[in-house]
Amino acid sequence: MAEAAFALVSEYRIGVDDLVMVSVWGNDNLSITVPVRPDGRISLPLIGDVLAGGRTPSEVAAVVEAGLRDYVRDPKVSIILLELRSHEFISRVRITGAVRAPQSVPYRQGMTVLDLVLLAGGPNEFASPARTRLYRRNGAVDGESLSIAVKLDDILNQGRMATNYPLLPGDVITVPERLF
Repeated sequence: MAEAAFALVSEYRIGVDDLVMVSVWGNDNLSITVPVRPDGRISLPLIGDVLAGGRTPSEVAAVVEAGLRDYVRDPKVSIILLELRSHEFISRVRITGAVRAPQSVPYRQGMTVLDLVLLAGGPNEFASPARTRLYRRNGAVDGESLSIAVKLDDILNQGRMATNYPLLPGDVITVPERLF
């Protein structure tokens, strides 16, 4: 289960407010630069509205190509992300609970559990680091997430890095308080 949780995200998913360029090879009059609307759609010549939000650029390109087949012989479409406006909010990592300074920070490639804990000033005097959890969305539509045990006390006190997992955009680390 934990192995599946740490598979790297292979391709960016387009979000609301991102600015995309739809390029139709050999048809400059069909190529357009458009923002992704709040409903996740983009408006294109000839085919109208296309759902882009939550899809990868290659998925959107395939939908646009299919829509253009009635108008263009063998269309070749590229989706180019010009501005990742939604990316700032979506790709944050967060740490909550019994830490000195709970944080929500932009994700940076290579970040680990320890990096985020240190940014938050470490566990406070009420923390129970042995019960720390990493919550990660598992990609399900229903918003379900994985809950993964992190032995923060082992990381901080013994230098055991087995649970110093690499972080992914959207991850949340929770350090609970001790039970008295």
